[in-house]
Amino acid sequence: MEARLHPFADVKESQEDSMKVDYLPRGIVQSSSDMEMRPLWLTSWSKLKVNIPNNKSLLAIPAGIKQKRYVDAIVQKFVSENFTVVLFHYDGNVDGWLDLEWSNNAIHIVAQNQTKWWFAKRFLHPDVVSVYDYIFLWDEDLRVDNFHPGRYLKIVKSEGLEISQPALDPKSSDIYHRITIRKKSKILHRRVYDRRGSVKCSDASQEPPCTGWVEGMTPVFSRSAWRCVWHLIQNDLVHGWGMDMKLGYCAQGDRTKKVGVIDSEFIVHKGIQTLGGSSARKVSKDIRGNNSMQIRRQSTLDLRIFR
Repeated sequence: MEARLHPFADVKESQEDSMKVDYLPRGIVQSSSDMEMRPLWLTSWSKLKVNIPNNKSLLAIPAGIKQKRYVDAIVQKFVSENFTVVLFHYDGNVDGWLDLEWSNNAIHIVAQNQTKWWFAKRFLHPDVVSVYDYIFLWDEDLRVDNFHPGRYLKIVKSEGLEISQPALDPKSSDIYHRITIRKKSKILHRRVYDRRGSVKCSDASQEPPCTGWVEGMTPVFSRSAWRCVWHLIQNDLVHGWGMDMKLGYCAQGDRTKKVGVIDSEFIVHKGIQTLGGSSARKVSKDIRGNNSMQIRRQSTLDLRIFR
């Protein structure tokens, strides 16, 4: 009941869990991990020499075989920029990816008919991904012709952003919030000005959807922000409707300054209805029949939680 009343309160490690760790001998505790693969033939001593390069980041993306060409294009942009790649296979098809050059170096996680938030909650615990500077948790239906992860992160770091996303080309199929639209004359923007509709956005605005906000399809989190966001993700989320309105709580400071949209590195969102799309306003075509209505109902409940 307390968790329901205060869903965004800080989460602290319980004293009971701490005591369990304290029983272990000193020097043996390994409190964090990573997603890096290691050769089995290394000796114990040489394993200690396997160091993860500095400034390494993580790309995690849901991957259905029908969107293989989009995912391949995305991953190819990232593998050359010191990224570890994790694919969440929601359709159970892993073999269909093995012909790609980068596939053997990627982490493949399989669970039938699950969404990216389900995968992220269970496999991207902050202690597992703590070695990565930034977590890119992207949908699969994106075109990245005008996006470069290296240039993107350079802007993020120089501007002190903890939570960000690339801007959306106005030609994108799915645009639901004006703040995500690319501004051609800018490198980045942190707010939108709009006097239409029920919400008036101006310089005085201090909260979403006017400022301090990114959409759930292509969020990028710093290590510190992700530690907070992971606790925000509910265990039973479907597409995570409404959660993006609360991400600013994890901005490690003033969300009007620490959250931004990068205009110079932009993408096209195709809006294909799949389980790999977290922000779709329609239920995935991958799930048909009576189940689709139930999924939409659950997604609507998700929205109510975060409102």
